[in-house]
Amino acid sequence: METKSKWSEGAVKTPEFPNHNYTYEDYLKWDGQWELIDGVPYSMAPSPSFTHQYIIGELYAALRDYFQQQGCIVVMAPFDVIFASNLDDKSVKNVVQPDISVICDREKITEKGCVGAPDLIVEVLSPSTALKDRNEKYKLYQRFEVKEYWMVDPLHRTIEVYGWHNGVYEKREVFGEQDVLVSFLHPDLKICLKDVFQRL
Repeated sequence: METKSKWSEGAVKTPEFPNHNYTYEDYLKWDGQWELIDGVPYSMAPSPSFTHQYIIGELYAALRDYFQQQGCIVVMAPFDVIFASNLDDKSVKNVVQPDISVICDREKITEKGCVGAPDLIVEVLSPSTALKDRNEKYKLYQRFEVKEYWMVDPLHRTIEVYGWHNGVYEKREVFGEQDVLVSFLHPDLKICLKDVFQRL
């Protein structure tokens, strides 16, 4: 999901919340679309590119076909993922909107979003989000034990697949557009990336 920091590119702190210590309770009061990572808000960019949305659509279709048979739910952004054990926790400081979330524990799904870590998250990189997806979000997803994390690079037509194991992510492999992607946790989940990238 294409985003920019609230304080990047000349942006200023809001007068209502002058510190970098915001919570989910604050987040609910803001207009527009935001993400909150360790108390720092990021405003969502106006609109993703065609390439960004096309890739999400292709991957969503493939993941939905597979995970429906596993009893899991696949959701596209905008959809809140709230890293908390419950919504009554006033200290929650991490709320994101991944491009695609796969949730196999249906008890985590509420009308507000997913409360707790999804099983799999997909983020499509863009020039404005690549560092955040590779750093802040990577560390966030690892810390909260998202079992599998895919980073899609439209420019190089690759997908990096990471699996959570023994407290950290291990890189499974970088798959190119001529490859068949194989999931870290679901080895029978295979996606021909030529089908994902061929029309771009």
